[in-house]
This record gives sequence, C-alpha cells and structure tokens, in this order.
Amino acid sequence: MTQTYDVIIIGAGIIGCSTAFHLSKQGLKVALLEKEDIGAGSTGRSSAIVRQHYSNTLTAQMALHSMRIFHNFEEAVGGDSGFTQTGFLVFSAAEDQAGLEANIALQRGVGINTELVSTEGLADIFPNIKRDDLMMAAYESEGGYADPHLTTTAYANAARRHGTQVFLDTHVTNIRFEKDKVVGVETTKENFDAPQVLNCAGPWGARVAKMAGIEVPIKSCRVQVTLFRRPPTLTAHPVVVDFIHASYFRSETGNLTLCGLVDPEEANAVVDPDNYDENVELAFVADVGERVIERYPMMEQCENIGGYAGLYAITPDWHPIVDELPAGSGCFICTGFSGHGFKLAPAVGVMAADMLTGASAPEFDAHLFRFSRYAEDDLVRGQYAYSIAG
Repeated sequence: MTQTYDVIIIGAGIIGCSTAFHLSKQGLKVALLEKEDIGAGSTGRSSAIVRQHYSNTLTAQMALHSMRIFHNFEEAVGGDSGFTQTGFLVFSAAEDQAGLEANIALQRGVGINTELVSTEGLADIFPNIKRDDLMMAAYESEGGYADPHLTTTAYANAARRHGTQVFLDTHVTNIRFEKDKVVGVETTKENFDAPQVLNCAGPWGARVAKMAGIEVPIKSCRVQVTLFRRPPTLTAHPVVVDFIHASYFRSETGNLTLCGLVDPEEANAVVDPDNYDENVELAFVADVGERVIERYPMMEQCENIGGYAGLYAITPDWHPIVDELPAGSGCFICTGFSGHGFKLAPAVGVMAADMLTGASAPEFDAHLFRFSRYAEDDLVRGQYAYSIAG
C-alpha cells in the first residue's frame, strides 16, 4: 500500500537529515529515503571542517548560525556531533590581502568572532608554522572540526524523535507527477505519495533532477584526503586553509593530521558516483604532503597511514542550487554544495524547511542559490579567485 506524507526527502546525508529534523519539528509528516545508509554518500567522507570564513553576507550568516549549533549541539539537536574546537586559520597570498581584509570586515559585520593576525601574533597561535611568506592571516578561535557520522546520525535520530520515518536501502527510481504537480516517488521497495519532494541527493542530485525533467549543472567529482600520524611531540593544531599552497590540514583524533587540497581543478575529476576509486593515490599523498610540510615543516616527522577518496557535488560557481524545479511543481532541490554542505548544514536545514513551508520571512533567503542564476549569468562570486572557498 502506498504511504502518504507531507514531504518526501531523497538522500539521508547531512543536508537531508538536517532538513527532515526542521520540517518534522514543525509538525510535518516526513519520509526520508536513502538508497544505502545514513551518511553513506559524500557526507560520510567529509573532512567535516567547521568554519565561518565566507565572503558573501548570506553564507557568512549561515556559517555563524551553524557554528552556534555545533557549539551547543546537544541542546540544539541532541546527541553528539564530535565537535572539537581547535581554532581556524586562513593564509592567503599578498595579491589576495585586500580580499582577506574585506572578508574579515564582512564577517565581523554579521557578528562572527574573527580577526586579522600579524605574523608575530600567528606565532602565539600556531608555533613552528612557517611565516616568512605571509603578511597576515585570518583567525577564528571558535573554529574546528566535527565527526560527520556522529553529526548526521544525531540529526537523523532527532528527526525520528519528531516523527520523521527513515527508510534505508530504499532507492528512488522515479518522481511521479500528475499534470505539472508532484504526487510522489517510486522506489525499489514501494511507492510513496506526497505533494512535495526534496532532492538532497548530493553527487546523485543531477540524476534525481532528471527524474523531474530538469538538467542541473552539478558534477559528481572525486576528491582525496590523506592522514599522517604525528609523533607524540607534535600536539593537536588548528585547522589551516593555506591558499598559497592550495592545501588544508586539520587535527584528527588519535594524534593524526588530515590533509587535502583547496584546488579548483578537483571540479575536473568527474566520476560515476556509483563506481569510482575510493582509494587514495600515492602521487596525491606525496603532493599534499610536500605542500603541508612547506607550511608546517615539523610534519616531515610524521608517518603517512593512507587515506581515501570521497565525492563533492560541484556546481559552476561552487555554491548550491536551492530552488523549486520546475517552478510551482512542489518538486524542490537542495544540493550541489561543492564541499560546503557539512559546515553549513544546520543553517541549510532551516533554509530548506522555510522554502518548503513557504515561510513569509525565511531566516535564510534562498534567492542567492536560485537555479536561474546560471541563465542570468549572475553566479555567486567571492572575494578571492578561489570560488571554492565560498
């Protein structure tokens, strides 16, 4: 027998689970459908960095909201996110200093606790970091990282407590319409009816959008991370995004450091999300290791213990599509976060819920992320040449 709901959400990653939580908290009957398990897609392999360094007012406000949730997660959501506060540093090249200063001014203007630090001040925050090529850095004392599995599971459990029904191993095969209105979905197990369907399928988002007859510019791209074991003499350190060496690194539990690249070329690593190499390549390990050592020479003492590859759902401007597609159909999309989804997810859940309920005064207006911006040539821009930074 077909089951009827107010909203069907496709995809139980962090975005889908956060949105289900916020919708069900408002009393809506929600079905959350996932073709594998909670967080089995890109979320589970996220680097899970939590930071507020964005260069648009909206994304900065969303990051601030999300940071507050991570700092008060048990009270706000329930359960454990594994959030660890280490501080967050951004290093940029001299030609990007004006952009860095503008970003800090914007962020402070919306209430973010961030500052510019001199090279001398940087020595107090992160001793032994190489500073001779830096003029200044941006620093957020509240930043850090979380556990993607713990966070997503906590959101799913919170949604369940408010009435969301979660269906795992349930692969959506079609979105059903009557005339121009959505009426439900077909899956490998059973059919579900609802007047609203939300596509939170991440790297599979373009495939799901096609079920609604819409082509969206979202590419499923392979991204790699690698882990190094630090000797006992090297303690935990802040999260670092180093635009000069196009790399990032953060502490991880077990005296580890997790490293990756901040590289727009990752948008060219398009793969089939159901069939891609999930292992890290030795050439990548060598490359990112050299970049990190250039910034933090003591990392040369560390031992590599391998890594893995995950997925980004990347759009042309590295920002998501959050919209109703087709317009007026009851079929919505909230995906294409290009690596930003985890850190923004607490706010995205609010944004998506407001969009579906038609809130007259949404906390976060989704207009910036409308699908039509591509046809309008009005892409989301940042202060840096690196749109990947947000």
